[in-house]
Amino acid sequence: MAQLGSHNNQTDALSEAVHLMEAFRAFDADNNGLITGSELGGIMASLGHAVSEQEVRAMMQKGDANKDGLLSMREFLDMTTKDLGLGGIASLLRPAFEAFDVNGDQVLSGEELFEVLANMEQGMSLEDCQAIIASMDHDGDGLVSFEEFKAIIDSL
Repeated sequence: MAQLGSHNNQTDALSEAVHLMEAFRAFDADNNGLITGSELGGIMASLGHAVSEQEVRAMMQKGDANKDGLLSMREFLDMTTKDLGLGGIASLLRPAFEAFDVNGDQVLSGEELFEVLANMEQGMSLEDCQAIIASMDHDGDGLVSFEEFKAIIDSL
């Protein structure tokens, strides 16, 4: 039973990270993979958090690791997942991978992705899930290893 609870916690954390990524993409007005302070304010409002301009500036300073005045997806996820008590996006990688690795073979297939997303009620087709896996599959074996999974997240 502890395993099930652990899986649910992993799935909940992963679901929250997916929700944050969707919010980031929705407010990245020019689709350049970076958000400004005003875009961050919009994201926070869409997530139900009323924040002042001063709070947005403080969040930008806190999250902007490379000090370019913008937040990348990675910086945004690191900042928001730490603030949510999830320990940062890096700490979610292994549990997220394991949550998707339904059969425990240390690689992800389109079918596994489909099964997990269906349980999360994400409504993606098997074909969509297979296409996602194919886009992440660098060695062409039709599967995604942890290293391939990590490389995608690291590129955010």
